[in-house]
Amino acid sequence: MAKKGIIKEFKEFAVKGNMFDMAIGVIIGGVFKDLVTSFTDNVIMPIVSVFTGSIDFSSWRIKLPSLFGEKVNEAGEVVENYLNVGNFISSVISFLILAFVIFMMVKGMNKLRELGKKEEEEAPAEPPKPSNEEVLLTEIRDLLKK
Repeated sequence: MAKKGIIKEFKEFAVKGNMFDMAIGVIIGGVFKDLVTSFTDNVIMPIVSVFTGSIDFSSWRIKLPSLFGEKVNEAGEVVENYLNVGNFISSVISFLILAFVIFMMVKGMNKLRELGKKEEEEAPAEPPKPSNEEVLLTEIRDLLKK
């Protein structure tokens, strides 16, 4: 019987709209990240390299020293270890662009929410309609006045 409770709970959880909204957000976020990475690598970084003397950041790396002798792979080639600084710089720029776009989206959504609240506040509230008893009592009062 406990399994039916767990299964029922899981179905309720899985069918809730919030979970689907979150899944859609994750998918769109992944695609958006790829878009920003492509924009950074293919548009921003070439423009930055024009101002930095045509430096290709993707190949900008620092060779690390071999502290315990050279290592050789199976093909007999010396394996060298590098710090890929250029890729890191590109990732930082991608992050900054992505963070700025998300900041602007959140700022825009907050502005829309504020506008919606102002419209609700500005709209005058309708006075409550009198109940049937009040209407009847008012009619009786008016008849007694006559």
